[in-house]
Amino acid sequence: MTFRGLLAGAALAALPAPVLAAEDPPAAESDDQDEIVVTGVFQRDPRDSASPVSVLTGAALDRSLRPQIGEALTRLPGVSSTSFGPNAARPILRGLAGERVRVLTDGIGAFDVSNTSADHAVAIDPLLSERIEVLRGPASLRFGSSAIGGVVNVLDRRVPTAVPDAPVAVQARGSLGSAADERSAGTNIGLRVSDRIVVAGGGSLTDTGDLRVGGPVLSDRLRAQARASSDPAIRGLADLSGRLANTSARTRTAHLGAAFIDTGGDLGAAITRYETDYGLPIRYDLTPGAEQEAVRIKAEQWRADLRASVVLPGFFERLSLRAGYADYVHFEGDPVTGTTFANTGIEARAELRQRSHGKWQGVSGVQTFIRDFRAVGSEAFVPPNETTQNGVFTLQEVAIGPVRFEGGGRIEWTGIRSQAAGFDRRFTATSVAGGAFATVTPGVKLGLNLSSTARAPAAEELLADGAHIGTQSYEIGDRSFGIERARGVELVARLSGARWRLDASAYRTRFSGYIYEFETGQVIDDLPVFRFAQGDATYSGFEVEGEARFVDRPGLMVKVDGLLDAVRSTIDGFGPAPRIPPLRLLGGIEGRGHRLGLRAEVEHSTRQSRVTGSETTTPAFSLVNLSADWTPLPNRDLRLTLSASNLFDVVARRHASFLKDYAPLAGRDVRLGLSIRI
Repeated sequence: MTFRGLLAGAALAALPAPVLAAEDPPAAESDDQDEIVVTGVFQRDPRDSASPVSVLTGAALDRSLRPQIGEALTRLPGVSSTSFGPNAARPILRGLAGERVRVLTDGIGAFDVSNTSADHAVAIDPLLSERIEVLRGPASLRFGSSAIGGVVNVLDRRVPTAVPDAPVAVQARGSLGSAADERSAGTNIGLRVSDRIVVAGGGSLTDTGDLRVGGPVLSDRLRAQARASSDPAIRGLADLSGRLANTSARTRTAHLGAAFIDTGGDLGAAITRYETDYGLPIRYDLTPGAEQEAVRIKAEQWRADLRASVVLPGFFERLSLRAGYADYVHFEGDPVTGTTFANTGIEARAELRQRSHGKWQGVSGVQTFIRDFRAVGSEAFVPPNETTQNGVFTLQEVAIGPVRFEGGGRIEWTGIRSQAAGFDRRFTATSVAGGAFATVTPGVKLGLNLSSTARAPAAEELLADGAHIGTQSYEIGDRSFGIERARGVELVARLSGARWRLDASAYRTRFSGYIYEFETGQVIDDLPVFRFAQGDATYSGFEVEGEARFVDRPGLMVKVDGLLDAVRSTIDGFGPAPRIPPLRLLGGIEGRGHRLGLRAEVEHSTRQSRVTGSETTTPAFSLVNLSADWTPLPNRDLRLTLSASNLFDVVARRHASFLKDYAPLAGRDVRLGLSIRI
């Protein structure tokens, strides 16, 4: 049997099996790849997409990288972070987080428990990422109902995507950071076994100490409360400053992969080991005589990834399969009273890409996902449960004159079962989305997106009922929850001239059956009670980003750029949704020559006073950041980066964080980075 026939048979046989996610076929190595979006349905320039897309790569990626993926993306439009201290930070897109945002690595989920709680780290080390893409709109239907708010995809080369030209190809990155005494390094080495076979392996390590902050640890309100205490130990907490205790971390990863890459198809696999040991900022209890919990989490994961595709004749041009399996476990708290969280996951996506017929193209596929979650210990706030999801989807595109129409649909069947809790429910979620993108003139492009998307409630939202040591709260779910549906409209404008561009979008999403968590004011087991509820809600906002080049000639470019974003949310009968990022402005000036780049920027986050009854307001702050990068070799294989974030050591608190009153962001952080690709 030919390779094509063998691979087609293997991929088709795997369709019903419970294994992983999808992505476009491997592309040849080229600097031009920086200008296209891989995560979307079709590879194209981000400015030619009807859906808002952000891409982080090259020098911008080098200066933005942090140990947690959420903090690496906060300078992109519409993106914030949960910021549960420096070691647990999941992305927030347009005010949406958790079960509404999928965080992927090469198109496959992280298989961790970061969606369960904000104190759980994402099991993806971005140190060896080549690019990170943030996607919203119709194309996110490819990745499941948990992508209702958007998709973050971290692309790396654990599974090789191309055979290197040289016998050995090396990609490495390392950095030193002052704010947490950070030391990190990682490498991926590819070996060309033959013209069609490549083997790759490598790993990463990151060590950090307790994070240094720019001033007081506690917010002004908590400091005043501490000073008024009759307990000298509590009064002493008002003077805490300079360092966030219990925030050191150590992370290790290792991977080994191989691939067969041919013009008729490809087949590759990789196995990855992930280990981390990190501390959570102390949520200080200001009750006289109270003990202060210094929680640490130790996590480990084994995962396997599979990538395969085969070129087909006829109506469909390619069949692609992405699959993954992982076994994750983490221990939270001390050895006697702590809790073990375990998660075994399997995900698979198979896609058939249509051959272009004139101006019509599309992709259709099936996806399956199985998650077996177990929490064992004195504070297992969610009973053991199993979630299964099976979905079918299609995304189509047709161009008529200057207008390109995009549309898609997805049906997903979800089952959640917990034998321990006597719970067994089934949900069917149907989603549709469509858009039109018109080129009015070469410098004026306008788009409209409409969507009606749905997701089933997560097991944590349904079944939570217990104390959670990591967040220092008592969480209660609701077994009666139904489908959450979001109906949205978005307007997109992309304007450009010879030396300038401006991208803007405005959106409004109306949720029915919106699931949210709020503080009730009650106390159980000395912990504040947080309860999940369901109601109707409205999210609306805008994002504007642009740049103007004052000098643009061979060997020298000077530009100014900026972004402005905001989101506003209201839950009917309740008020503002909790932890919504405020209005933010970011502006920068950048100069770049053949080998040297310089950048200065200022980020201003306004005061957030639109809060729920249990929330506190968050003061405004401004951060000044400087960076320089140097590529001593003309082919840009080697880059040195020197940056200073929060140059003036400002005390900054992110409103989206559960711990904002106990854990400010990093103070002045001077970083030296090196990246090399040979």
